[in-house]
Amino acid sequence: MGDGEGGGEKHQKSNDRIISTDPNDYTIIKEGEAEILMHAKNQVFYNKTQVNNRDLSIAVLRTFISKRKEEHEAMSSKRAKVPPEVSEEASAGHVEEEATDDPVSNSEKSNGECEVLVEPPEDEPHASPEEAVKLTEGKGRGQLKPPRVLEALAASGLRSIRYAREVEGIGQVVAVDNDKVSVEACKRNIRFNGSVACSKVESHLADARVFMLTHQKEFDVVDLDPYGSPSVFLDSAVQTVVDGGMLMCTATDMAVLCGGNGEVCYSKYGSYPLRGKYCHEMALRILLACIESHANRYKRYIVPVLSVQMDFYVRVFVRIFTSASAMKNTPLKLSYVYQCIGCDSFHLQCLGRTVTKNNSVRYLPGFGPAVPQECSDCGKKFNMGGPIWSAPIHDQEWVTSILANVKSMKDRYPAYDRISAVLTTISEELPDVPLFVSLHSLCGTLKCTSPSAVVFRSAVINAGYRISGTHVNPLGLKSDAPMDVIWDIMRCWVKNHPVKAQPPDQSGTVILSKEPTLQANFARAVSSLSKAQVKKVARFLPNPERHWGPKLRAGRQITSKHASLLGPHVVNGSNSHEERDEQEPKRQKTEDHTSPCQES
Repeated sequence: MGDGEGGGEKHQKSNDRIISTDPNDYTIIKEGEAEILMHAKNQVFYNKTQVNNRDLSIAVLRTFISKRKEEHEAMSSKRAKVPPEVSEEASAGHVEEEATDDPVSNSEKSNGECEVLVEPPEDEPHASPEEAVKLTEGKGRGQLKPPRVLEALAASGLRSIRYAREVEGIGQVVAVDNDKVSVEACKRNIRFNGSVACSKVESHLADARVFMLTHQKEFDVVDLDPYGSPSVFLDSAVQTVVDGGMLMCTATDMAVLCGGNGEVCYSKYGSYPLRGKYCHEMALRILLACIESHANRYKRYIVPVLSVQMDFYVRVFVRIFTSASAMKNTPLKLSYVYQCIGCDSFHLQCLGRTVTKNNSVRYLPGFGPAVPQECSDCGKKFNMGGPIWSAPIHDQEWVTSILANVKSMKDRYPAYDRISAVLTTISEELPDVPLFVSLHSLCGTLKCTSPSAVVFRSAVINAGYRISGTHVNPLGLKSDAPMDVIWDIMRCWVKNHPVKAQPPDQSGTVILSKEPTLQANFARAVSSLSKAQVKKVARFLPNPERHWGPKLRAGRQITSKHASLLGPHVVNGSNSHEERDEQEPKRQKTEDHTSPCQES
């Protein structure tokens, strides 16, 4: 197969860059069952670190195909039991499920739309996607077609080729890129991977936004993995996914999402970030809120099945459905966050609420304010961030299925250790608790020694609340206990482990000056350790090698300033000389400056 480029010509120009056709200029990179030809000069972007991302995406895609098949079979069997006159209504697009408690949805379903969904009941606005199975466009009748997948920013095409070769039951995979060199490399890699890749993967040179807008509701799965922010692609991405389809989205601009540039985050995502210990989870929730906002503009809404913070990025997997009435539940899933500038206590303010009266539901603004002007614990002011997605960010049934799939196909995942560890931790997270507290941060505020995680967990459990870890931070603890209970537990801990006197204006001093209303019980609780901890299953693994992180954009030259990122060994000889040339004048200036002192 080979690269097959350009006959006898040595090089050809494209986008002011040169595409080499000399086989000696390429090295073969193998990942999973795919092999790609990588140019030595980094002409097309490839990031080895993203093997975790690609493995996790394959696991989710396999589970999606399985779940999609189950939903189709359930819908087919349900349709087979429906009387003929109701079936005729279903074909016209006006079917309603046998029992919906939502009078609002009943009134809205008469608008004649083709997409009709089984609406979640109002008292359970975050129902699982299986309860919102589509009855649309006659797709459910007959045989279920293999899912079509779009990789909107394909680069070398490695991800698309892996999907085609490793995921059973997958349909056509379309790889799109706006760079001619990348498209040529993608086509070369498709041919290099044989008949399976050639028959299933096709590459297109196009702007991903334009391509998605001209293929609305055509793809069952859309994968967005940009270099940086995905915000400019979200509006078109939510339109190209079919009802019940999957959107996979990565954001690598973590400095923006985690509060480094709050105004930039607001301009890109419509939310203001806060720099708390939970900033990486807040980044996930900001991205979900942004996707929901774009979906709502087209009478659509999202159901997250898995949301992961890993390495240097966040990655979310959401299903997209269409329903004008279910879309009204969005304010119930969003909240503002108030974070104390003194003790880092945080409180959530939901955007909306519902009121049920005489079997009808009204949507109203949320009650406020959620907090007083000054923190009731330490007396300092609050910073306000958000809105963020405050509904569950995972579907625990999906997480269990994905983890089972990964374990059953261990040999087919190059990054098995890492993704199984992350999924294990996620499976034990409290799904309905947004954000988390850091035990070390609490102790830092009080200037006290830290209790062990088991002791602290036991105290929370003995007080009648739930607590779990989080995949985002090894020291993070999710709990439904309010902040005043958390501080009471810490006050009781300090009574048994006294601290040195601190200045009276310190937040810790103010907190400790109050007597606890709750007497904490630090006796070891049975459920203080998770199942994974009891079995000593690894949950947080170190990076596999040094300088494990984001790499340079395609086409950029590696210079001395990248040594801290990639390691000094990758800096080429010419740049090393440049670095020495730059350093010599500095030495000379230093010598000139010190010479008079030496002479005197």
